[in-house]
Amino acid sequence: METETLVDELPVATATAVELPETPQQPPSSNAADGGVSEEFLTPEELVAKSKAPVKREYLRPPPSRPSTNNNNNTTVGVENDDAAEAKRAPLLKDKKSKRQIKRERREEQKSPLHLCPVVAKSGKVSACSYGDKCRFSHDVEAFKAVKPADIEGSCPFLAYEGPCPYGLACRFAGTHRDDVSAPTENLPGKSSELNFFNKDTQKLLWKNKMKFPKAEATLKLLGLKGNPKDKTLADNVENGQVAPKEPATDTKTDSNIVANDSVSPSISPEDDVDGNNLADDARPLKKAKSSVSEICPSQVSSGLSVQGGVPDDNFGVNKSEPTADTMTDSDKSLKLHPREKKLIDFRDKLYLAPLTTVGNLPFRRVCKVLGADVTCGEMAMCTNLLQGQAAEWALLRRHSSENLFGVQICGAFPDTITKTVELIEQECSVDFIDINMGCPIDVVVNKGAGSALLTKPMRMKSVVEAASSTVSTPVTIKVRTAYFEGKNRIDSLIADMGSWGATAVTIHGRSRQQRYSKPADWDYVYQCARKAPKSLQVLGNGDVFSYVDWNNHKIECPELSTCMIARGALVKPWIFTEIKEQRHWDITSGERLDILKDYARFGLQHWGSDSKGVDTTRHFLLEWLSYTCRYIPVGLLDIIPQKINWRSPSYYGRDELETLMASDSAADWVRISELVLGKVPSGYSFAPKHKSNAYDRAENG
Repeated sequence: METETLVDELPVATATAVELPETPQQPPSSNAADGGVSEEFLTPEELVAKSKAPVKREYLRPPPSRPSTNNNNNTTVGVENDDAAEAKRAPLLKDKKSKRQIKRERREEQKSPLHLCPVVAKSGKVSACSYGDKCRFSHDVEAFKAVKPADIEGSCPFLAYEGPCPYGLACRFAGTHRDDVSAPTENLPGKSSELNFFNKDTQKLLWKNKMKFPKAEATLKLLGLKGNPKDKTLADNVENGQVAPKEPATDTKTDSNIVANDSVSPSISPEDDVDGNNLADDARPLKKAKSSVSEICPSQVSSGLSVQGGVPDDNFGVNKSEPTADTMTDSDKSLKLHPREKKLIDFRDKLYLAPLTTVGNLPFRRVCKVLGADVTCGEMAMCTNLLQGQAAEWALLRRHSSENLFGVQICGAFPDTITKTVELIEQECSVDFIDINMGCPIDVVVNKGAGSALLTKPMRMKSVVEAASSTVSTPVTIKVRTAYFEGKNRIDSLIADMGSWGATAVTIHGRSRQQRYSKPADWDYVYQCARKAPKSLQVLGNGDVFSYVDWNNHKIECPELSTCMIARGALVKPWIFTEIKEQRHWDITSGERLDILKDYARFGLQHWGSDSKGVDTTRHFLLEWLSYTCRYIPVGLLDIIPQKINWRSPSYYGRDELETLMASDSAADWVRISELVLGKVPSGYSFAPKHKSNAYDRAENG
């Protein structure tokens, strides 16, 4: 996951703070202070040496005053003061609602006039709803029109599609709808360009724990990964060097004892694991036996649908009874795919947009595709959530038709969860590759034994990749960091074997888990790993690519690199893909940047909907993105180009009022920008960015 930031804390915006005084259109004189007396007369080179952006003096201005500032971390706390913010949080902490209460309130809210029945909204007729009085939504059209917010300026985002707007009366652009088009009650025309919708029948089977995974089960048995859970502790001790193996060639046996529960993720501390204390493994509950009579395999559910990446086997799932060990002995040997049978994917010199949590959603990826990205990847999805049939997690696998080279990223802790997930994804989704995350540094992921925690267990890594790649014909890639602890790099000792595990490509982020996003990425180590990798394994570098100069330097320094993955650089300036393809520094204007934001808003409304809920969702994710774009410094304002991603920006005036507004790190100003593309915010609207700083790790992480 690539969405952690370099700031310590970000402000909270409220609707009352949106009206700000106009910024001066003329820049101050050259004697303006840049926020520190000692730095006022530093040369651009001296500023760069201190990782400070060398903004031209005529554009510098004093830092804006903030109502409340925390002196401990020297960052703005928010538009509201601490007492007011704490007072708002107090009721939420004291009165924690039960699930039953939340469900009851949700049903009551749905009956309000604001929540008009979608079928009635599309057709304009109360009789169109087949549920009649039993419908959980309101059918009072006149009451809805009386309380509906005013239309947003602009045209409906669905006008480009054939047919009417799928949101009808509920659309916030209803005034621009054509009257000569009949309104069907089925098939949302705005969604026709999106793929990978979650099958409801599959979801029900996952809910009931009746889904059968014949390929995954056979592969796990073939690789010896379905052993006795009691032997798992011994296997991990062998892996950690605490117990010596009895025979020299015990890799397979060690892997065979790694057994996972696909519905329970252990709370495991990587530090304990490195020391050889397997407390989480010992305390892990055993898996309940499933009934094999009513189990159904994914291929049965998706029969008749095209399977991306291979031809579905009609023999799978024909017999609903559980096969015995004798009947599976011969068939297991043929399940592992030969390298020639797997699909091939070439990453060489392609511009790869990294999977980005929260901000790397489908509308953002569409923006990057327009600006030149070649490869896109969905947001990281947790395997356990996918196997539980959580719709919100499956929505992360959604794909747009413009994404011609698209992959999904999954994260899990054990071979069986990951193997079942890749089988399910191949059956249900159209993807070109599946990426396994082994580098996520977030505590909630690492504590479950996933992400960067896998770096402490190389045999577990091998088992995961072998099992996943042997189960599906879709190419499997992995994403790693240099190591778990800083100064203890280990990828160079593993990369020679990763190709034989079955991985098509490996992306190396040049930082350790402990390092998070502090200090520059170690590209020398990435080069070292790329040179050690076998020719069959493509190596991709990741970390701090922020201009075409960075891209060129990495490709020149290490021709063995297939390509570079671009993460935070794309968040700050998504036009980096255009710069790399055209080999130029684009001095983009504020108007051109606003046009990009308008494209994002249009894509967001088509994806999340043009009704009030869809507008709110689009605005929320737009504001999350704006918390990154404010770090961009226009090319024409710098004494030295290109900008580096680790430069700290001073306060400065832009060349026009809009450019000054876009440079603000105030959440209230981000709300103002969102109003330029999505209309006025509702009364009492507030926003706080999801991400917070984890750049400098805490003591307990080493």
